[in-house]
Formats: sequence, structure tokens, C-alpha cells
Amino acid sequence: MARTRIAVGLSGGIDSSVAAHLLLKQGFDVVGITMQIWDGALPLKDIGMSACYGPGEGRDIAAAKEHAERLGIPYHVIPLSSEFRTEVLDYFRQEYLSGRTPNPCVRCNASLKFGLMLERAKKSGIQFDRFATGHYARIMYDVAQSRFLLLKGVDSAKDQSYFLSRLNQDQLQMVMFPLGEKTKDEVRKLADECGWKHLVDKPESQNFIEAKDYSVIFKETPSATGPILDMQGKKIGEHRGIIHYTVGQRKGVGIAGQEKPMFVVRIDTCRNTVIVGPKEELMKAELKAVNLNWISIDGPGETPLKVKARIRQQHKEAPAEIRMDPSQQNSVLVRFADPQMAITPGQIVVFYDGDTVLGSGVIEIPAL
Repeated sequence: MARTRIAVGLSGGIDSSVAAHLLLKQGFDVVGITMQIWDGALPLKDIGMSACYGPGEGRDIAAAKEHAERLGIPYHVIPLSSEFRTEVLDYFRQEYLSGRTPNPCVRCNASLKFGLMLERAKKSGIQFDRFATGHYARIMYDVAQSRFLLLKGVDSAKDQSYFLSRLNQDQLQMVMFPLGEKTKDEVRKLADECGWKHLVDKPESQNFIEAKDYSVIFKETPSATGPILDMQGKKIGEHRGIIHYTVGQRKGVGIAGQEKPMFVVRIDTCRNTVIVGPKEELMKAELKAVNLNWISIDGPGETPLKVKARIRQQHKEAPAEIRMDPSQQNSVLVRFADPQMAITPGQIVVFYDGDTVLGSGVIEIPAL
């Protein structure tokens, strides 16, 4: 009887390497795959930074290939540069130009890493039954509901369920997360026991592109200067172009000399205006979310559903109620028990019941 074959998304880092190692120990037939997305379309310099997109990608692919050879598994590179440019870079650019702050990692996971990469790999003749990554999250099957559930990883400090919250049932049924039940310290110990100290010491990828900021993405995109207004509509400065600002931003706004610290509260693209105010103006208790992706439920019913909601990866989820928006399909209204700081249009809001991801949506607008 043929062994189940698992394709593992190898990045050249510790997490995916240990995930592949654990699957081999469990007796699976393993093959490594990596998507190649760098195409030189942006004028990025190789600054030695570990990032998803940039000229340093070659080092990561070489490291992934080397580790596949060390494990004795086949390894394949899947070209997806044009798809990444369309699905992620163009999306990111358009969202910023529209005054929103997108999450490129969430977008990339749903459309490329767990989508087009697997389709392209199979079309190229690579055979596999399941797909695994080094994400810190868990998958369970709910027999009663006949659906797959996405849960937080047991290591709360490393949990990556937020970034996976846009995956659908077809994707979840294919996925394995070998590190979901482990802590980062346990993963480091396993790598050390295998003699992979270079992986233990390797810096983790923290950036979406190999650059210190995102301005290079807009190098060829005009972004006009405009007024910075306070909450009373008084002009107190001039912004450099709305692409340089996001809700909640304080540093680099360009309005020194104010009586109290001022934050970006809102971006008005129609008037090409940045509105700023004191911290209390960032505190909002409501938001509207669109483009919903339900995982463990079909959505709230006729009565409000009590959840915990996370409005960005580093945000501690907070108690809230969600109800369907009667004015728009595939949209919910979210009311937090207490106001939250810097609810940002374009970001993802994820709804939890304990460790279980109920679903997610794109924040369209906080209450004004």
C-alpha cells in the first residue's frame, strides 16, 4: 500500500524544516516545494534581510534545497512571480492608494501559498495527497458539522491562525500543521537535537518585502501631497501623499509642536486629506466587516453572536457581538464590549470562540 505523500512548503527556515522532519518520522512520504516570487519588478537592494519578496530569495531557496537534500526528499521550485505581482503587490498598492491598510500575508496565504502554488505543482506533475507548512496552528474535523475547523496553535506567543483565517474548506481539508501542538522552544530543541544549529540561529522572516518600508512599491505611482487636518477641520500640516500614512500612526506624520501627541485617525482619499487627533479619537467600539469567510459556522443567526475579535495580528482579541448587516450582503456589524484602539480599514478582523476560528472579514470602516 502506497504511503500518503505530503508536500511541505519549505522556506529554508527552522519551522518548515522541522515540520518536514516530523512528517518523515511519522512515516509519511515527503516532498518539498517552494514558490519563487522574486522577479526584479521593484528596485530592491539585497540588504541581507530575510523577507518574502526580494533579491535575497535566492538564498532562501538554496537553503530550502540544501535542507531537502539533508532530509533525503525531492524538492521543487514553483514559479509564481507574475501571480504574486497581480494577487499581492497590485492589491497592496491599490489598497493603500484607496486609504486602506491591507495585510499582504493573509492575502498571499489564501490565494497563493495554499492555492495557486498547489494547483501549479500538481499541473507540473508533482504528486501529493496533502500539504503541510510550519505554521503554528491546528486543524480538526468536526464530525457533527461535517466541516474542518481552524484552531490556534498551542503556543499563544507564536499562534498564526490570524494569517490563515481566509482559508476555505477545500484548502483546510488538504492541510496539515505539524507544529500546531508544539511551542517554539520545543521546535528549537528538536532542530538543535538534529544538529541544525544554523537554523536555530537564523533570523526569522518578519517582512513582506526586503526593504525598511513600503515606499518602493509606490515608486512609479504618483501620490499628491495634501492637507493634514485636526478633528475640527483646521489645517495643521501638509502630508507627503496618503500612501505614507495608516490609521493609528504617530511617528513620521510631520506635525511637530502640537500640545499633545497626535495620531492618524482617518484618511479621506476623496479630499486627499489626512485627519489627525489625540489618542482618544482612535478608540472605537464598532466596525463593519465585509468579504466574510466563515470556517466553523455559517455566520451569525438572527440574534447577535458573542465572540472574541482580533483586529490585527498583534491585537489581543476582545469580547464583541456580531450581527449580520441588513444593508449589505456578506457583511457584519461588530460591537466591542469596550472601545478598541486604531480599528483600521483594510485590515482583517478574525472572530474566535476560544481557540476556534469562527471566520474573518475585511474591515471596511470603524464607527466615526
